[in-house]
Amino acid sequence: MSPTMKENVPHQTPRADDMSIKEKSLANPETTEMDLKAGEVIEDLDAAEIFLRENNFSHSYLHELLQDEAACKKLVRKVNWTLMPLLCGTYLLQYIDKQALSYAAVFDLFKSTKTTSDEYAWLTSIFYFGYLVSEWPSSYLAQHFPTGKVLSYFVITWGAVLMLMAACSNFTGLAVCRFILGCLEAPITPCFMMLVGMWFTRKEQPSRAGIFYCFNGVGSMVGGILFYGVGQLKGFPVWRVIFLLCGGLTIVWGIALFFLLPSNIMTAKFFSTEEKALLIARSQTNRTGVYNPKIKFSQVKEALMDPQIWILFLFVLCNEGINGGFANFGKLIVKGIAHGDALKTTAYGIPSGAFQVFFVFTGPFVASKFKNIRTYITALYLLPTIIGTSLVWKLPRHNSNGLLVSYYLIGSFVASLVLALQMPANNVAGYTKRVTATAFVFLAYCIGNICGPHAFLAHEAPVL
Repeated sequence: MSPTMKENVPHQTPRADDMSIKEKSLANPETTEMDLKAGEVIEDLDAAEIFLRENNFSHSYLHELLQDEAACKKLVRKVNWTLMPLLCGTYLLQYIDKQALSYAAVFDLFKSTKTTSDEYAWLTSIFYFGYLVSEWPSSYLAQHFPTGKVLSYFVITWGAVLMLMAACSNFTGLAVCRFILGCLEAPITPCFMMLVGMWFTRKEQPSRAGIFYCFNGVGSMVGGILFYGVGQLKGFPVWRVIFLLCGGLTIVWGIALFFLLPSNIMTAKFFSTEEKALLIARSQTNRTGVYNPKIKFSQVKEALMDPQIWILFLFVLCNEGINGGFANFGKLIVKGIAHGDALKTTAYGIPSGAFQVFFVFTGPFVASKFKNIRTYITALYLLPTIIGTSLVWKLPRHNSNGLLVSYYLIGSFVASLVLALQMPANNVAGYTKRVTATAFVFLAYCIGNICGPHAFLAHEAPVL
């Protein structure tokens, strides 16, 4: 595709049948140019549509661009290498940071801070209270201001708070830091789902979401290896080193995000005007809107009245009830299998990351290869979780190998979560409605993670 192609196409006033995005419909298309100059309707347009009009791209020309398959494939590869490493790296660090508390608990956190098992359950829950409180305000900030910049500020600040946890000496200090961390990490996953929905077509989105979510599993493996090494440290509390190391790495990464993470297609630094037009054309094929900083309250109401959003809410609530217990008490379960050896516990936990990578990659990948099977795959990947939890419950306590394999199988439910969290970005039209639906689903995510840890009661001894 020649860079000069656009110059040979005369400016055309878009026809009414060109209006493929729900948010950019105009009462009188023939007066669009005049309205834009007068500033009378610009706030009601999708930002992508404004970009196209300002650069004299007609929708008929965008249709021509989409016919160039070679150019489209080349552009997708460029987006993959520009955007995905940033999302994957952030997700890796986020998972390690969220799990820093459970790694610290394997070592000497309880003894140093005089924290009980019941208090530990509250430390895991209070993170999601912060997540819950911050989710809607942070989503609003990420829509109203440049998304990339907002996310980078949140990442840098959460790294600083994580380092502060090393200075805590009791449950209260840890609880305050955990609450703030929940507030700061709240926008990451919803905004990443929104970015994937913006930059990729409906068919491409499940696999891309699966790729960055795989880095939860990679984070589990990297964290296990990293903290196995840290566990050799003598003369300084290992749990404090865990928080200092994780927080420092996160701050450095947040600074990189500030300069590299694009807020949207229209303002991305590493793409030409022609490439941005093609990206917008691809995004418009999703018929869900590209980007609009204006909050439309009619769409907020519409999202809250949609029964499909409520069904998704209930599914994610139940799914994350599992995660709330498994993610936070899993290391302590493995510690029981390892007979209390902290270093063996970190080593035994590494394969669980590999299993999670397998589940999270294959589920969305299969869903992206076939039409209309996403909900079936979501249900299918719950089966290993049911089998694994049943075996952990019923297997003899001396069967360490069987218990470990069963523990590794439990993580398959994360693949179902990835597909469920991607559904609002795939299927909801209207940018504000999509943001609201995503935030509402993450409300269920928070509630499930708040409740899950309290299924592990102190008198039932969650260590096997």
